[in-house]
Amino acid sequence: MLGAAMKKLFAITFALAMLAGPVYAQSHSRQTPQTPLQVEDAQKKKEAEKTEREYQAAIKKTQGQAAEQTVVDPWLNLRGVDDAKVKR
Repeated sequence: MLGAAMKKLFAITFALAMLAGPVYAQSHSRQTPQTPLQVEDAQKKKEAEKTEREYQAAIKKTQGQAAEQTVVDPWLNLRGVDDAKVKR
């Protein structure tokens, strides 16, 4: 008698587990589907972030170059020797 009751309890538990498994899998494993507008907004946001990172990298690169540049006088070769002293 005890063996028959255990078999019945096991069969009922197994049946409930088999029915509950797919329901649990469907409800918890998937995200809510995104609309095309949400997908487009997410893509635009990623592109904007990428553009911002590239911009910041270019700014850092040019700032280092600006400090290294020396002042160039384009009129250096056109001035005479006595230009510093004005003759009157």
